[in-house]
Amino acid sequence: MTGDAAPRPPVLELVDAELRFGQRVVWHHLTLDVQPGEFIAVLGPNGTGKTSLLKALMGQLALRAGSIRVNGHVPRRGDGDRGYIPQQRGMDRDTPMRGRDLIRMGLDGHRWGLGRLARRDRARVEELIDAVGAREYADSPVGLLSGGEQQRLRVAQALVGQPRILLCDEPLLSLDLRHQRRVAALIDEMRRARDTAVVFVTHEINPILPYVDRVLYLAGGHHLIGPPSEVMTTESLTRLFGSPIEVVEVGGRLVIVGGDDQPHHQSPDDPLEDPHLLAGRGPH
Repeated sequence: MTGDAAPRPPVLELVDAELRFGQRVVWHHLTLDVQPGEFIAVLGPNGTGKTSLLKALMGQLALRAGSIRVNGHVPRRGDGDRGYIPQQRGMDRDTPMRGRDLIRMGLDGHRWGLGRLARRDRARVEELIDAVGAREYADSPVGLLSGGEQQRLRVAQALVGQPRILLCDEPLLSLDLRHQRRVAALIDEMRRARDTAVVFVTHEINPILPYVDRVLYLAGGHHLIGPPSEVMTTESLTRLFGSPIEVVEVGGRLVIVGGDDQPHHQSPDDPLEDPHLLAGRGPH
């Protein structure tokens, strides 16, 4: 229609994608378009291919069938228009690196040593230091910072190159609830300000639920895609798992339980083992 903005191409396109490890199908017939600024949560039990999906999007795993295009091209290693936030992990207390050095690695981490940055890049690092609220500890050794402070720096590191898509591999893992909420809010703020698409792998949906546009739920080689209100239901998950599942609300959270109306506490090999599979309602 006249006056309407032209539709923008998707940042991520998966078309009939299939991933296998040997004879085991991890997921198949996966078709998904992710728009600029869209927040996609990737959920599912352990072993269903959530992290493998991110590796495929980074060009580290090859599909058995179908196709992936990220920012209009086949995924490749070292792509500067793609950011990545890994799982939170502690750093050695003696790591000879300041907070700002960790951020700048998002610009020149592929080079040996820390050379001199261009003025534009130095300004970008300073901007991100303020954006993630890290000014107080930007010059502190990263090994002496808390897990939450380190993860804020990793968010800045992933965004310093101004990526069009941000891939997050359980970045809230091992953080306490307060830091989970802060990091989740920060990622949402950054993606809205920069129209950056987010693909967020997590076991803990509660801290990010207010920001999620759609859920990709992986289970048993199959998947569901849709708004949280459509995917996180008794009917939808029962169809996906092929066995009775009930989604109930407990204390403002959605909890997935089995057909016997008891919470599942099963062996790690059971596909329903996912103790963090909780979804909160409403704002923090």
